[in-house]
Amino acid sequence: MLRVAALFLLLSGPAAAAPILFPSADGRKDAPLLTIYSSLDEGLAEPMIRGFQAANPDVAVQYEDMLTGEIYDRIVRETDAGGKTADFAFSSAMDLQVKLANDGYAQASELPLSASWPGWANWRNTAYALTFEPAVFVYHKPSFASEPPPASRSELVAYLQRQGEAVFGRIGTYDIERSGVGFLFMARDQEQFGDIWSVIHAMGKAGVKLYSTSTAILERITDGRFVIGYNILGSYAAEWASRHPEVGIVLPKDYTVVMSRIGLVPQAAGRPDLGKRYLAFFMSAPGQAIMARELHAPAVNGTVPAPGDGSDVFSGTLARQLRPVPVSPGLVVYLDQVKRARVIARWNEMLRLQ
Repeated sequence: MLRVAALFLLLSGPAAAAPILFPSADGRKDAPLLTIYSSLDEGLAEPMIRGFQAANPDVAVQYEDMLTGEIYDRIVRETDAGGKTADFAFSSAMDLQVKLANDGYAQASELPLSASWPGWANWRNTAYALTFEPAVFVYHKPSFASEPPPASRSELVAYLQRQGEAVFGRIGTYDIERSGVGFLFMARDQEQFGDIWSVIHAMGKAGVKLYSTSTAILERITDGRFVIGYNILGSYAAEWASRHPEVGIVLPKDYTVVMSRIGLVPQAAGRPDLGKRYLAFFMSAPGQAIMARELHAPAVNGTVPAPGDGSDVFSGTLARQLRPVPVSPGLVVYLDQVKRARVIARWNEMLRLQ
């Protein structure tokens, strides 16, 4: 288990920050304490915590922002030692969160919205998808002043072949060896699109540049060094585009992979009642509206309109192209090092082919 966690410490981002205490809203010195382990930046998490405390003024919150691998490692280590761990865990590493649940490190949370939560987003009332974040194409708008950007993978291949040297070295995507979300999107591509390796080959011939973060790609789209970014996490792209009008976003019309951040209450939680209360608020319409606003992404709770235009992504034409990653033990397959190495080897082979 520690080897799995060590891998994700490498993939998941900056080091953990010091715990942050949010005193109870009613000012009680002896307020019960809810402990949260989370991979979400504290600045993005604070509105959710404040919203929860407005509804639960008697609860103090200790928020620990850490790497996805460290969340997994600490919960396993603290549980196996016979001690207490976090009351609520929230992470973008879908596979590691499901592994915690599948291996008995999380407890069932039967909540008011459990029965109505989408089936793909709820595994045994134990692990819940709480965000809805699509993988998108991003593009430099001025570079497409005279033609629309590619809106599918086949259109992307045709565009790269047509443009040739004009766009060589100006395509960006995640380095799947270093980006956990990049590997997840690639693995889902392989399952959803039988000809995905022709897309990777075309990007390789176009001199695609690989990065471990969304920001590195979005910066280069903004200033025109890149014309297209492939499979970029839509929540980051939408937030960036709201500040940089040069950046456009396309939800691929052939299919759009959707990842989620997963919340659960650990089996060894010190205050599982508080963890479940926080999870229930997170799933509620007010909680989902906060998260949708902070992440610039649709809510999983279908009663909450999408930020900005009020559209409902769970109905109509758009819904048919969405491919949410189901919260299920199938995600644990992505932690299999032999299978992972096989995908990465094929990826590198396709990028090198000329």
